[in-house]
Amino acid sequence: MLSTDSPTDIETILASCERDLAAGGKVDLRKLGFWRAVSAVKRRREWTEKYADRIGAIDRQAFERAVRPTWPPAVGTSILFLGAAAGLFLAGVSRTIPSRGNAVTLMAGATALLGTTHGLAHFVLGRLLGIRFTHWYLNGPTRLQPGVKIDYASYLRASPQARAWMHASGALVTKVIPFALVPVARTPGTPRWTAAVLMGIGVAQIGTDLLYSTRNSDWKRVRREVRIAQQSKPKADRTPD
Repeated sequence: MLSTDSPTDIETILASCERDLAAGGKVDLRKLGFWRAVSAVKRRREWTEKYADRIGAIDRQAFERAVRPTWPPAVGTSILFLGAAAGLFLAGVSRTIPSRGNAVTLMAGATALLGTTHGLAHFVLGRLLGIRFTHWYLNGPTRLQPGVKIDYASYLRASPQARAWMHASGALVTKVIPFALVPVARTPGTPRWTAAVLMGIGVAQIGTDLLYSTRNSDWKRVRREVRIAQQSKPKADRTPD
């Protein structure tokens, strides 16, 4: 296994990735040590400017070869904003619909919001924090959840704290939505089970995060970036154990 302790080591790994990409076909970046090199660059800010653009180019080229279908950021973002707006409309209008249809309308709105806001939160907060994105694509265990691909050059240039908040944003927004809609579900005439279902969805999402996301998804990445932020602090600024 190649070391990542020096610029020479990083150069060797990145050159190997570029060589394999130039040969054509899919490339296993993990096997080549690419992600270990990325981790090393994150921990040494003086390396960021030297390697960020090169890492971003390798990551994007490998992604474009491996993932289909994809959509440009403007297209995917517009579609998801329309979907979120439709979800808000359905949730709001459910109060005015007769009792037989209001629960269905509210749940349809909740589904639209849950399906669209996770990726949008990553995108919006990331852009505000200086992180750019290159594609929308289908992600998640079922490959039906909208995912947004990070531009790794801008990601590396952002602070670890900014990267952590970007990763956390999607999970936080989708956890809030079911609970935020409970007051709507308690509107007179809405079946009582509607509020119970929304509460159940919220609790189930929290459970899923605890069991899955902390090991494989957003919260794992949040913890990773928080650790990097802590390691980057000057010793005098660190809280004693």
